[in-house]
Amino acid sequence: MQLGTVLSERYKVGERIGIGGMAAVYRAEDLQLGREVAIKIIHESLTGDDVFLEQFRNEAHAAANMSHPNIVMVHDIGHFDGRSFMVMEYVEGRTLKDIVRENQSNKEFMSVDRMLTLAIQICRGLGYAHRSGLVHCDMKPQNILVSDDDRAKITDFGISRAVSEATRTHSDVVWGTPQYFSPEQAAGEPPSPASDVYSIGIIMYELLGNDLPFKGDNPTAIALKHLQSPPPHIRTLNKKVPPQMAQILHKILAKEPAGRYRTAGQLQRILETYQKQAEEATSPFIESLMAKANQSADTDLTVLPTGQPIRQKATPARDKPKKRTAASQAATHIGPTSQPVGDKPKRDLKKQQPPAKKAKQFVPAPSEMAFNSRLVTLGVVAVVLLLGLIPLWYFVAQVWGAL
Repeated sequence: MQLGTVLSERYKVGERIGIGGMAAVYRAEDLQLGREVAIKIIHESLTGDDVFLEQFRNEAHAAANMSHPNIVMVHDIGHFDGRSFMVMEYVEGRTLKDIVRENQSNKEFMSVDRMLTLAIQICRGLGYAHRSGLVHCDMKPQNILVSDDDRAKITDFGISRAVSEATRTHSDVVWGTPQYFSPEQAAGEPPSPASDVYSIGIIMYELLGNDLPFKGDNPTAIALKHLQSPPPHIRTLNKKVPPQMAQILHKILAKEPAGRYRTAGQLQRILETYQKQAEEATSPFIESLMAKANQSADTDLTVLPTGQPIRQKATPARDKPKKRTAASQAATHIGPTSQPVGDKPKRDLKKQQPPAKKAKQFVPAPSEMAFNSRLVTLGVVAVVLLLGLIPLWYFVAQVWGAL
């Protein structure tokens, strides 16, 4: 499609922003409403398939009737030069597959919390479609747009359903992406909402593990693995995945539809419950951190010369050092990288605060103890001598009276 081409005398085609196996996507301008839109134009190879084109139009009308914040809105459909096109809401962002590739290149895993946030939004949009009687049939990261503020929007409802119906007539044509097929789709059976749930499980697995559970050299080999092989345990790829999350993922990827969650709405409630319980489980830990922070609120905040704050324990009142002079305060610098004033080495504040000395109990020396014992002995002798003089004075008094 040439740049600047006007479709239906209304949509001016701009740059191409994506391409897939069945269509190419272009940024365009709605000349009547003055808004930016995205236009998906079917490849010429599919223009002669009447069954596909009929189902594409029917399902495009059905998708246009859906209005949900997690579904890309379809504004219009039309034809140009024998090719069908679909006019959709333009989403500023990138596909979920682009995010996966970025994590793979950086060797980083998506956090469980972010994965849950995106998966819950996907389930909300897809659950709305299931309640409307639609099955996506081709859920994959390439069909999920993520805006700059991490809002997930599902696209390609019209093509995916048209492909599903066309497959029943043209069984020799392989539609969609085998890496995300459900086992029943791989076996050629009609898809159901549980099939979409399985595909969401593959997406969640890829987001957490940076890899697909089933890979092969050709679509047939991948389809057989979906039918027969159990997926590798997610914790073998990412040990940070909690065991409870791994159990939920194991159930989503059950081979039989009856063993999975029946609809995306049911899976949404399961994931929301898990996310809430995970937040409640971490809240006591956060509260303990806040309590420790409150306990340290009475600490002295000092600043390093580099501007980085550090905390030191407040000195108890009984251990506070004597008040320093202004000159001594000016000569003291806090921090390991500060330079002392003058030639005197810098001393640590803690070393400037000598510990309180314990009061000593007076214990007399041995010589002092010996001297004290002599005084006591002399005192006792003096008392005895005085008492011994009483009879003498009595005798003298009697003699004196007789004279």
